[in-house]
Formats: sequence, structure tokens, C-alpha cells
Amino acid sequence: MQHKILLLEDDYELAETLKELLESDGYSVDLMHSGNEAIDASYENSYDLYIFDINVPDISGIELLQSLREAEDSTPTIFISALVDLNTIAKGFAVGADDYIKKPFFPEELLIRVKAKFASQQSSDIIFENVRYVPSKKELYVDGKIISLGEVQECLCDIFMNNIGNVLDKTILMDCLLHPSDAALRVALNKLKNITKLPIKNVRGVGYILEKS
Repeated sequence: MQHKILLLEDDYELAETLKELLESDGYSVDLMHSGNEAIDASYENSYDLYIFDINVPDISGIELLQSLREAEDSTPTIFISALVDLNTIAKGFAVGADDYIKKPFFPEELLIRVKAKFASQQSSDIIFENVRYVPSKKELYVDGKIISLGEVQECLCDIFMNNIGNVLDKTILMDCLLHPSDAALRVALNKLKNITKLPIKNVRGVGYILEKS
């Protein structure tokens, strides 16, 4: 499954070098040169990782990340910056950065950090056939594309993806419903199955199960 990265860097030569390096390792990279471009891209697309320079036109990387975090965007973020004073580094982490790389650096160092970040993410992600679920963000990806779920379906999906192969009593699932009933649960589950294609099956007289292949 290809990871998608938003790279913000106003040094055109460095930006192209980093983009080529990341793409050669199999990542999909959208490159932006200003804070405004990056914030527009972040609202129009879903990314697995942000890589932001701090000193960029329009909106600084720190201001950009702060606005994203205030909008409840928890996408992991790596800062790359020539600003190496402790105050700036502290601000970077305070607004929600996961890592901070001081310029100048070897491009391969960034690649190492990116791989480590995705490796740590992967260990907590739940994989089921062509589906990837990120419990920390309650995000569901099918064939690499994020799937939008309503509140009820999101709740049901979270329970099933955390209990793959286990039969779930319907009373547990009904906790996700505003007006619990057998009929309402069937409707909600059918909607979830239609959206996600997850093989959720009824176990007569007991409950439901997301069956392993």
C-alpha cells in the first residue's frame, strides 16, 4: 500500500531532490513551495505524513501545523529546518511535530526517519485483506483510499476491526446506535457493509462476526 506524503519546501533544488528520493523508494509525494499551497493541499487530500520546512512563504511551517492540529488533523509531521535554536525546536514540538531534522542534512537521513515513522505506524495499524484501519485516528482505508463513515458506522467499524474473527454480541454493537433495536442494527450494518465491503456475517441467535479469510 503506497503511502502519500505532503512535502513543503521552498528551496526548489532541495525540494526536487527530496521528492525524487522519496518517490524512488515507493512513496507518493505532493510537493508545495508555500504555506498557502500546502494548507490547500491538506484540505483537498488525505496524507499519511507531512514533511514541512519552517521558513516558507505565506504561512510558516509552525503556523501551518498549528492550524492543522486545531482543525483536528493528527497526520504525523516531520519538520526540516535551518532554524536550530532551542526555542524554535521547542515550538515545533509544542504545536504537534513528531520529529525535527536540522539543516543541512543528508537526504538519506530524511528517508531513514520516514521509514521509521511508517514502521511505527504500521505496528499499530490493523490490516484486513485490502483494508487498513488506523485506530488512533479511526480512519479506514480500502485499496489505499480513505473511506468516509458516519458516526454510527465509524463506531461499528472500530468494534469489528478491533475484534476480527470474534463473534460479537449484538448488545455490544447496539451501543453505537442512537435508537437501539434489532431492525436499526441490521440497517446500520448493511450500510457499513455496502460502504466498506467488509465480510460481516450474522451468527444466528448470537450476534455478528467479521470473518477471517
